[in-house]
This record gives sequence, structure tokens and C-alpha cells, in this order.
Amino acid sequence: MLILRKYTALLGIALSALSTIFCPFLKVPIKGNWNLYETDTSLFLITLGILGLLVLFFVLRKITLFRFTAILYLCWTVLGLVAVYFKINNYFGMKLVDGLLAKTLHIQWGWAVLIGSALIVVFSVKKVKEIN
Repeated sequence: MLILRKYTALLGIALSALSTIFCPFLKVPIKGNWNLYETDTSLFLITLGILGLLVLFFVLRKITLFRFTAILYLCWTVLGLVAVYFKINNYFGMKLVDGLLAKTLHIQWGWAVLIGSALIVVFSVKKVKEIN
């Protein structure tokens, strides 16, 4: 039997939604800090789409679907971090240019907030043994 800790789930969802907008994900030399929308628009839209599914399953009280989507969301955020890291380090396919680009672009602390909030959402679902 699965139990959903509602306040923990809401905290994780709200933190995820706010972190995509307000936290810096990438430091660009001239422009400054970029949020997730400025870093990669498709990554941002898919992230908010998965968050929308989480909210839908939360409202409908479909705990198994919520848990599955929460795990999918955690995997998606880790995959997004890895994709952005590899895009920074291998953008042009030329070693010299990619080395210069990797030295100028830096991943910021927004990724830690996003992955942490995804972990909060995953751990908001608890498995409990039934006593008969």
C-alpha cells in the first residue's frame, strides 16, 4: 500500500516549479546567469509538462501514477543535467573551441535545487505494509 505525504509532495512540486524560473542554471560570461528557459527551451517545456502530470495525478489521487511520474521526473532532471554538461563540453566538435567554451560557461547551483526538489517529490510517496 502506498501513502502520499501531501505537504512534502506539494513542497517538492512548488520548489521544482519555482527553481526552473528563478534559479540560475548556467553562467554565461556577458549575459550573466541563465534560468532553465534560457538554457534550453525544450528541456524547460518538458520539465514543466512532467510537473503538470505530477500535479494532475496529485489532484486525482492516483498514487501509483504519481510515484511513477516522480521517478520519471527525477530521471529527467538528471538526464537534463548530463545533456547540458555534454553540450557545453562538446558543442562544436572541435577540441580547441569546445575547451574554450567549457572554460567560459559554468553550471550553476540551480541544478542542485532542481534535483533536490525531484528527490523530495520521489520520497513523498511511502510504501507501507498492510496489517490483516
